[in-house]
Amino acid sequence: MAFYVYLLASKKHGTLYLGVTNDIVRRVHEHRTKAISGFTKRYDVDKLVWFEIYDDAITAIAREKELKKWRRDWKIRLIEGQNPGWVDLYPGIAS
Repeated sequence: MAFYVYLLASKKHGTLYLGVTNDIVRRVHEHRTKAISGFTKRYDVDKLVWFEIYDDAITAIAREKELKKWRRDWKIRLIEGQNPGWVDLYPGIAS
């Protein structure tokens, strides 16, 4: 089973949200449809701009905890290293 660490954004250089899941399509869909109340619903954070895949939950959770300690500009560099245009990656993984 795969596990994912992911970053969502409200817009380019907008509000960021970092999460971990074992079903990225389902989880991002929940964010996009505002199915669950919370941070992403409140701040309209629903564009998948970056993710990494891991083979086990322990490694994915450790990576999420590491990234949560990162400064915002480091996270922006991480996103722009793989996705310089901040393109929403969800349509590509949802099909």
